[in-house]
Amino acid sequence: MMKVIFFCLYVSLCIHCSKGNLNIPKKVAVSAVIAFGDSVLDQGNNNYFTSVIKANFPPCGRDFSGGIPTGRFCNGKTLADVFAARFGVKEYLPAYLDPHIQDKDLQTGVSFASGGSGYDPLTPIITSSIPLSVQLGFFKQYIGRLKKNIGEEAANATITNSMFLVSSSSNDFLSNYFTVSTRRLHYDVPAYVNMLVDLAVTFVQEIQKLGARKIAVLGAPPLGCTPIGRTIGAGVQRSCVDKFNKAAELFNNMLKQQLQLLSTSLPQSRVAFIDLYTPFINIVKNPQQYGLEVTERGCCGSGTIEYSFLCNKLIPSCFNDSKFLYWDSIHLTEIGYSIYADHVLPDLVKNLF
Repeated sequence: MMKVIFFCLYVSLCIHCSKGNLNIPKKVAVSAVIAFGDSVLDQGNNNYFTSVIKANFPPCGRDFSGGIPTGRFCNGKTLADVFAARFGVKEYLPAYLDPHIQDKDLQTGVSFASGGSGYDPLTPIITSSIPLSVQLGFFKQYIGRLKKNIGEEAANATITNSMFLVSSSSNDFLSNYFTVSTRRLHYDVPAYVNMLVDLAVTFVQEIQKLGARKIAVLGAPPLGCTPIGRTIGAGVQRSCVDKFNKAAELFNNMLKQQLQLLSTSLPQSRVAFIDLYTPFINIVKNPQQYGLEVTERGCCGSGTIEYSFLCNKLIPSCFNDSKFLYWDSIHLTEIGYSIYADHVLPDLVKNLF
């Protein structure tokens, strides 16, 4: 009953909030935000890893504090930063591999995510990114450091009261399955989706065993409507690509179902599926409703293919990225992440707290 009351309070507060600045009820307490997965949540870990997929150079970060390119695949804050700020944890979520990270930063959370990673272990090999298995190892290391810094009891309490974010799968489809033929030789789309879902559920179980109690798993966006999806799948017409979107929808439906089943078997934990697909479709179809003008291409360069090293200071970028949903051909602008966060926060609060 109390959870229903808190959620209703949240909705009531949201009605009176300005767009892009929704607040979380004070009764919802989060001690830290901890992130795993791909570039949506990569706060700069790829800076310290041998990978060509990096974003630590202009124009990335041009709207970040000080205009500094931090390794975030964005013009400013990523979704991890937006969530951390919305829950009142801190303004910026740091990358765990940042050598300048302070002990006090660990107490309010970090990101282990790596641009290019995925659930399929073949994906990080293709993209030269940090596999989820290695990210899990970093998390174990992080727990050890936290216990050393604040003691075992306080560390366990921090982990228990943290919100865990997991974002993967996009690279499994766009960088792996639909681009490299290896998996297609052995799996049709339903079989591949089934494999990814099994791997996702296993990963959630692994972090749950290590103490995670509030876990939000992001689904796949409409991959066929991303600028790069339109470019590689639709040619000059650049319409949304149906086969990419259908694969994402199938993945989301199966993942949501399996996470619901998993949640019933983990009574001490809350596991929530977070829908990326529906909000994105709505934003793409109704950009003016959100103050946007461009959704079919990114701000960087031509906006059709550029990301990572192709998005650089030698390639002109748009003047006003606040009118663009996408920063580059894959990743959202800061305003795009903010709009998306406002879409999903009510469900996130309802399902995790």
